[in-house]
Amino acid sequence: MPVSKNFKGNMIADSYGNQVQPLLLSNKGDVVWSEEPYEVKIENGKVDILQSKGEIIKTKAGNSLKEAYLYASNHYFPSQQKLPDATLFSAPQYNTWIELMYNQNQADILKYAHAIIDNGFPPGVLMIDDNWQEDYGKWNFHTARFPNPKAMIQELHGLGFKVMLWVCPFVSADCDVYRDLVSKGAFLNSESKIVNNSTLPTLDFRGNVKPEMVSWWNGISAVLDLSNPVAEQWFKGELKKLQTNYGIDGFKFDAGDAEFYARGTSIGKVMANTQTELFGKIGLDFPLNEYRAMWKMGGQPLVQRLRDKAHSWSDLQKLVPSMMVQGLMGYYYNCPDMIGGGDFTSFLSDSKIDEELIVRSAQCHALMPMMQFSVAPWRILSAENLKVVKDAVQLRQKFSAYILTAAKNTAATGIPIIRPLEFDYPNRGYENISNQFLLGDSLLVAPIVDKGISSLKIILPQGNWKYKSGKIFKGAREIEVAVTIADLPYFERVK
Repeated sequence: MPVSKNFKGNMIADSYGNQVQPLLLSNKGDVVWSEEPYEVKIENGKVDILQSKGEIIKTKAGNSLKEAYLYASNHYFPSQQKLPDATLFSAPQYNTWIELMYNQNQADILKYAHAIIDNGFPPGVLMIDDNWQEDYGKWNFHTARFPNPKAMIQELHGLGFKVMLWVCPFVSADCDVYRDLVSKGAFLNSESKIVNNSTLPTLDFRGNVKPEMVSWWNGISAVLDLSNPVAEQWFKGELKKLQTNYGIDGFKFDAGDAEFYARGTSIGKVMANTQTELFGKIGLDFPLNEYRAMWKMGGQPLVQRLRDKAHSWSDLQKLVPSMMVQGLMGYYYNCPDMIGGGDFTSFLSDSKIDEELIVRSAQCHALMPMMQFSVAPWRILSAENLKVVKDAVQLRQKFSAYILTAAKNTAATGIPIIRPLEFDYPNRGYENISNQFLLGDSLLVAPIVDKGISSLKIILPQGNWKYKSGKIFKGAREIEVAVTIADLPYFERVK
């Protein structure tokens, strides 16, 4: 964002590991929509739809980005006027992934949670990531690693945390859950075969329709066909049992990407993208939720996290434009991945940690709708840099009521929490600004996403803007401010 020259994208059976809408908006009021996925090329100001699975609808909704967005939102993905769990906005989130990776276990999870409190960080939402379970599809705690999960959850609640568990729509083929579900036709099936001019399903040796085995980042598994009510009801039932039996508060819904449904057939004969949409609808039963892949679910009370980013400056620079474009798709309850990056390969033992990058990432998160830690800052940072990160958390706490109010306003109006300057100040030449953003109605944020800089140029729209130092600047101009490692430039609009 913004898309201008030499862009080509194909949404058909591909969610790019993230959120997608069959939508194009222009800052001159144009809206392009389809109920189905399509392939698009944008080159030298010309938009070409190369192939489409449905009707392409083009509308001239006005003369601005805001008019285009409001038309699209009202017609295609209106706000359901509901929020996800408010704790996701009002407090930091902590994910166990980077610290524990595939060694999720009761002792270390409790150690991580206590370290959060002991190091002066406030409790919030704690997400227990992949490999807490016995197997993919066997959604019970692994008994060797979790000797008393109910007591663990009670202790986490006692510390002030709400607890989420990682889940996915995959089922390992060598467990009893698979054998039961395959007999009920709960999986995406392998392609049919032609025998004597007749189309016949492929059967396994037990006579069941053979599932399509999907290769994903952690194995080869069967994948739930959520167009089949049997699969949907089973999955929801497993999640609700976890809530009843252990007191789990919510779920991190991973995978569900359209590309995992690119092959095979479903009982509902739906397209791959629709399976991603159906996976998204599961989360509507659980207000404490998080997704990374999504299709055509704008306006819904679902949390959308950016896909895992590397521990790099180039990936940090993607956060602001990506968060803005999420909002413009109606995925406005959004989270900018994990602080410092969520790609675990960046944090392996021989990887070099850039402390400045961790600090700037935490500052970037601080005034966004959500703030999520994973790598433990007290483990990897100097005392000086740890203090700066804690200051960023305190800044967020200062604005937490403002952020929650902004989220409630979004639920009521459908206007994104985070938006580009072009949205509120159209046709002033701001369409290419992708390194600063508006948060709610009266906060402008310009996070530092470049290494080693001592000053930052900032575009201020018309009006009066109070800098964090208290100085008031008259807008409609560019200013330059000096910055240190401790600075996150932000301005409040004043009368």
